[in-house]
Amino acid sequence: MDKKIGKFFDSVGSFFTGGDQIPWCDSDIVAGCEREVAEAEKGSSDKLKSECIMRLSWALVHSKRPEDVQRGIAMLEASLAGSSSPLQIREKLYLLAVGYYRNGDYSRSRQLVDRCLEIAPDWRQALTLKKAIEDKITKDGVIGIGIAATAVGLVAGGIAAALSARKK
Repeated sequence: MDKKIGKFFDSVGSFFTGGDQIPWCDSDIVAGCEREVAEAEKGSSDKLKSECIMRLSWALVHSKRPEDVQRGIAMLEASLAGSSSPLQIREKLYLLAVGYYRNGDYSRSRQLVDRCLEIAPDWRQALTLKKAIEDKITKDGVIGIGIAATAVGLVAGGIAAALSARKK
């Protein structure tokens, strides 16, 4: 019985904290990736430059800083048109989906993750992100309904109090 109660409180806690499985990245890692890109641009092969830019894009969309996330989205959108292999397209779409998820644009994130799943239907990372997006949309809907119900309750209570004061 205690396990069930503990499990219930854990699920309620994770509902309100929004605990997802998507990793975060700190500014030290972003700075390291930026240095790596700068060094690669000093005459390295195009393949190495591309790999460094992908690592930087990954770090940016996983950053806790919204301006980093936005920069990562811009980099990925700019590079997506030049991608030819399905693997590259899948990776960039996934990272874009993570970026939009981090920015709170859940509908755009869901569209992108669905495109990833068209390319690779069993890709576990994309499936996990899709579940996190759907959980977030559900949570936001439940909170919105709760706020609306509270507002209706307050209005109804105010009307009832006004009517009861008028009768006296």
